[in-house]
Amino acid sequence: MKDKIVIQQVAEEQYQGHSTRRHLYVELEKMMGKPIISFFTSFRYPVMIEDSDADMIEGIFQKSDLSNGFALVLNSPGGDGLAAERIINICRSYSGTNKYDVIIPSKAKSAATMISLGASKIIMSETSELGSVDPQVTYVEDNRIKRFSVYNLVKSYEDLFARAVKEKGNLQPYLQQLSNYDEREIAEFKTALALSEDIAIKALKTGMLSDLSEKEIKKKIKIFLTPEKVKTHGRPIYARDALKCGLNIEIKDLKSKFWQLIYELYVRLNNFVSTNNIAKCIESKEYSFKAKMEVKK
Repeated sequence: MKDKIVIQQVAEEQYQGHSTRRHLYVELEKMMGKPIISFFTSFRYPVMIEDSDADMIEGIFQKSDLSNGFALVLNSPGGDGLAAERIINICRSYSGTNKYDVIIPSKAKSAATMISLGASKIIMSETSELGSVDPQVTYVEDNRIKRFSVYNLVKSYEDLFARAVKEKGNLQPYLQQLSNYDEREIAEFKTALALSEDIAIKALKTGMLSDLSEKEIKKKIKIFLTPEKVKTHGRPIYARDALKCGLNIEIKDLKSKFWQLIYELYVRLNNFVSTNNIAKCIESKEYSFKAKMEVKK
């Protein structure tokens, strides 16, 4: 039985109890000369990037001076492609001609990778991870979090259907397996796959790969578009791989003072969105939005 994941509460508060992270933002902003905004969604709890996250991000932007642009520290397993597209538009709208950078302290997968592709620059270390932009579905079953690649779900359905069509004998085993799929859902998944590809290519066409045609961009970023190139959805795409695609990647030294501060911020925020059902956090040095979750039967 699949349980329903509900975002129970979204709260905004000025920094009071978050002084352990605030000083990190202050130091990082001195180094970069621009505001630092963090967007973390939990890898422990079954939540995704969704439309309401864009509202929380814009809420932080409304309270911030972004006249010099900003850097978005992003860590997330991914989520909804349309939400990612909206977040890209919001980030670009508020950063103006200075545009926005994305810093990936650990993992920005799926829709989080899409948000990164919309930036003017992606700042990574040798251990930072991007991923395929095909969507995932996440749910809880028997108290276990399960995430599936939409691409793999569609491919498994199509392969099974093709084998059933070719079968000249007993069709019953195939029919039993096909009954586990909802054809309407598969159609939705196919649309979602096409949408993710379109969002990624257009984000790059209007951003860091503006000098290329959409056809050229699609060829260059093939590694991002389907798990076939990397063999599985969850396999990392590292900074050197992204550089080969022509993306504007800045690779930071793991031992540098800058990356030590980024990593400390990552450890603190990742822990924050992994305890007490706090599943998401969007914050600056002055304000913090957090979202709790609950699972309803």
